[in-house]
Amino acid sequence: MSALPALDSKPAARPHVTAIASGKGGVGKTWFAVTLAHALADQHHRVLLFDGDLGLANVDIQLGITPAHDLGTVLAGRVTLAEAALPIDGAGFAVLAGRSGSGALAALPEAALANVLAGLSALPFDHVLLDLGAGLDAATRRMAAGADTLLVLVTDEPTSLTDAYAVIKLNEADAPQADVRIVVNLAAGSAAGQRTYATLARACGRFLGHTPRLAGIVRRDPRVTDAIRHQTPLLTRHPNTIAASDVRHIAAGLGD
Repeated sequence: MSALPALDSKPAARPHVTAIASGKGGVGKTWFAVTLAHALADQHHRVLLFDGDLGLANVDIQLGITPAHDLGTVLAGRVTLAEAALPIDGAGFAVLAGRSGSGALAALPEAALANVLAGLSALPFDHVLLDLGAGLDAATRRMAAGADTLLVLVTDEPTSLTDAYAVIKLNEADAPQADVRIVVNLAAGSAAGQRTYATLARACGRFLGHTPRLAGIVRRDPRVTDAIRHQTPLLTRHPNTIAASDVRHIAAGLGD
C-alpha cells in the first residue's frame, strides 16, 4: 500500500492525468474511478482522485466521507488545492471532493476551470484521476480534452454504446491526438466484454477512421454492490474478488 506524498513537497515530474468518462450515467464510472485510484496506490503510486462531476459530485458518498473542504472552498480562496486533498484512511490515495447540487460549479467559467486543471497538474502526485460527470457539457469536454489519457467506460447496453461513441467523437474534435482507451464494465465474462468492445471499435473505425485501444474488461461481480452499499472501497472490503483483479490489471497498464 502506498503512502500519500507530503503535499508541500515538489513532484519529480508532472502527474499523469487520466479522465474517466462514460457519456451515460449508471455504468459504474465513479465506482471504477475509486477502485482504479486504490489499485494505483497499491502499486506504489501517489494518487489524487478529483471529483470532476461539478454538479452532482458523489465520490464522497461512495467512500462514506465528509470532507471539511471541497472544490467550492478552493474556488472561494479559503484553502488551496493541496489543503483540500483528503487522504483516505487505509487506501493510500487522496480525494478532492466536488460539491453536489452546486449550479455555480457546474457553470464554472472556462478560465477558472483551466486554472483548476493547471493547479491539479502541479500537485505532487504521480497520477491525477478525473471522475467526470455523465453527459457532454462544455466543462466535461474541457476536462476530457485536457487529460493525458481518456478512459471511456461502456457496458453492453445500446444506450451506453451510443453515448460512449459520442464521447469519443467529440473528444476527437477537441483533442485529435488524444490517448483514448475503452473500459468495458459489468461484463458477463471476458468473451462478452470483448464483444462489447468490438461493437464500439467497429463504429469508431467506420465513422472516425481509428479504433481506440481496449484498456480492459471488468467482469460483473456482486461484491461490487456490497462494497458500494457499505461505502467502502472494493479493494478494502473484497480485495481478492474478480472485479478487483480486473481493475488492478487496468491500473498496471495505464502507463503503457
